[in-house]
Amino acid sequence: MREVLLLCWRDTGHPQGGGSERYLEQVGAGLAARGITVTLRTASYPGAPREETVDGIRISRGGGRFTVYPRALAAIAAGRLGFGPLRGIAPDAVIDTQNGIPFFARMVAGAPVTVLVHHCHREQWPVAGRLVGRIGWWVESVLSPRVHRRNQYLTVSLPSSEELTALGVDRERVAVVRNGADALPDAVLAGDDATRTVHPSVCVLSRLVPHKQIEDALAAVAALRETTPGLHLDVIGGGWWEENLRERARDLGIADAVTFHGHVPEEDKHRLLSRAWVHVMPSRKEGWGLAVIEAAQHGVPTVGYRSSRGLTDSVVDGVTGLLVDDAEQLTAAVAELLEVEVRRADLGDKARSRAAEFSWTQTAAGVHTVLAESASGRYVSGLIGTPDAPSDPVGAAPDPGHRAAERAAG
Repeated sequence: MREVLLLCWRDTGHPQGGGSERYLEQVGAGLAARGITVTLRTASYPGAPREETVDGIRISRGGGRFTVYPRALAAIAAGRLGFGPLRGIAPDAVIDTQNGIPFFARMVAGAPVTVLVHHCHREQWPVAGRLVGRIGWWVESVLSPRVHRRNQYLTVSLPSSEELTALGVDRERVAVVRNGADALPDAVLAGDDATRTVHPSVCVLSRLVPHKQIEDALAAVAALRETTPGLHLDVIGGGWWEENLRERARDLGIADAVTFHGHVPEEDKHRLLSRAWVHVMPSRKEGWGLAVIEAAQHGVPTVGYRSSRGLTDSVVDGVTGLLVDDAEQLTAAVAELLEVEVRRADLGDKARSRAAEFSWTQTAAGVHTVLAESASGRYVSGLIGTPDAPSDPVGAAPDPGHRAAERAAG
């Protein structure tokens, strides 16, 4: 492979960028380090340049929340004809990131397309309103699987792979490459007894949007505050739902026990994680849960919901953290870990050991395998690029006529 095109509705600089955008950019940086030309087409936002190069990735921006999709397709088509912001582009492989809605790049790309899906959005679409939610879920669950019935799929966890097959995506076309993790910043000490707060402390590392359900963490702190003197919650991350959460904290009478830190630099993020006793991830849905691994790097176990699906992969229940079924159980699990130091330390030590297994270099290598196979006309499936993955990816060569027809159609 000489050239790869990445498509995503946001990049990590976007005010609402998160873990899925980080995954794609880390993969892009890893591919660029291999000498591959990497272009990322994404949405624009206030203050962002139309074009820049970051970590070897050429980033081209245009369009907003909805217009990013047609503008990206137009830019690709124009680029193949030699004009526009993507002029001269000739990718050997394309990653079309489906954050609920894909770009449908196969219509114009002229190269094999891999559809990247972090998780399905059935539980999140209602937030967009009844009509938009219905249309969005139909696009994601019906239209996209049909349009991409001969495309390679890529996802980040085994549960997300199962969700895709439940929507009708052939299992032999779904590859799983888990998230990596950055090394700790040089200026930050890994969490241990010396870095922990003297008082009991809980943290949440998340974008502040409704489906992350930070309200459940607030409710847990409110319920435990009387029996756990000094209990404090650090909310790390920002988002448009923040004011609602602040109001909820005031309504619960715990405004003085919660600190909203907003978006913080990497060093500050890790310092806050290193201070925590327990990490809570009450999200309704996750593809993997990168924050789980980042907390684990500091020996901090996670409590989250089993129904989020992705956390059943990133959290080894009862070993590196605790998975529960409802808000009442969440509160009880947090109380257990705050009260029983031996239990908390044991889960934290095992979480730290597991976190050491993941790296972005490994992730980029896994995605490179998927794209290289796709560019060669072969499907790949199963877990790829992690210590517990098979040494050889499971592949199935599609009918050459079908692949040739797909390439001709873009």
